Amino acid sequence: MTRSVWLKADDSVGDWETRRKRITAGLEAGVDWILVDDDDVEHVRELGDVNVAAFHSDGDIHVFDAEEDGGERERADARIVGKNGEGDGTVDLPSDFSGSADLSTLRREDEAEGAYVRILGEEYESFAQAAAEDADYTVIVGEDWTIIPLENLIARIGEETELVAGVTNAEEARTAFETLELGADAVLLDSDNPDEIRSTVEVRDAAERETLELEWGEVLAIEQTGSADRVCVDTGSLMEHDEGMLVGSMSRGLFFVHAETAESPYVASRPFRVNAGAVHAYVRVPDGGTKYLAELQSGDEVQLVDTDGNTREAVVGRVKIEKRPMFRVQVETKDGDRVETLLQNAETIKVATPDGRKAVTDLDVGDEVKLFLEGGARHFGESVEESIIEQ
Repeated sequence: MTRSVWLKADDSVGDWETRRKRITAGLEAGVDWILVDDDDVEHVRELGDVNVAAFHSDGDIHVFDAEEDGGERERADARIVGKNGEGDGTVDLPSDFSGSADLSTLRREDEAEGAYVRILGEEYESFAQAAAEDADYTVIVGEDWTIIPLENLIARIGEETELVAGVTNAEEARTAFETLELGADAVLLDSDNPDEIRSTVEVRDAAERETLELEWGEVLAIEQTGSADRVCVDTGSLMEHDEGMLVGSMSRGLFFVHAETAESPYVASRPFRVNAGAVHAYVRVPDGGTKYLAELQSGDEVQLVDTDGNTREAVVGRVKIEKRPMFRVQVETKDGDRVETLLQNAETIKVATPDGRKAVTDLDVGDEVKLFLEGGARHFGESVEESIIEQ
């Protein structure tokens, strides 16, 4: 499931200057959607590249207006019905939803793509459920609610709509993404605080990331080989002391290799870099696939992982390929399988051991190193179930 963050910036949050500041903070933080009134769609487009949702208005302002604009005004990526209508309680809900003006608008082609519903009581839960049958996006906002209405709607609404839960801070967003394990598809944040906006985006990113189970393997052999074309992956992110990448010669067993965050008497630290091995090796990427190190280029994404298995993404800024002397490292897993890789013969390349990071030049037979083990074979980087021999 792909999570997203919507930012509320309609006229209820203040004048245009207040809205502009909020929108700018959202763009800088990396929100996915901005929700505004119809009149502000073009203003948002001028501020940056982002999906724009707009509250549906009775009049169609997206028609050709030669006098004012000299052309067709931009329409929102999604129009949301419910503000100043039945959805927010301005107009009473009908006893029979077949007579709902908001639902009728949703059902008319090209009128609206989403519904906005304030959960003012149980009947509004039912109304949101009815709206979800026709809406691409169902935005629900609680009024002094507990998590129960969100749980109810997650349980009742299927995949026919994207459920967007209203929140006011990052902690509420975390709860929304975790409710009933499935969580909401998205959150609508109502906050002017740039730190809160950034934190909510970070919560979104964390909800998207997988946590890997890393295991120990015992070093059976470490030996010098000849030179090979070695790959340094320089990312656009600064890595922490316990972060690195998963690389290896065999797709079923990847080695955890630390980023160059440690200072050395011989060379300055390079916390954006992982000296990842030879060109033939695999490196794990964010979608759970792999790429050959030789294939990486600027703009690609790679997966960063820490020693606890927590992951995040990083953009490749540069790949350096140079001929260097190498070590062959062979490791036995707890199940008796053997995997290996080639790593540069240099004290700056470090792997994770039970006693902390250790330079590959100091590794001994019998040492334990961290691995990520995964069954199956690889076809164009994707895991497939087939018989394959790697040796």
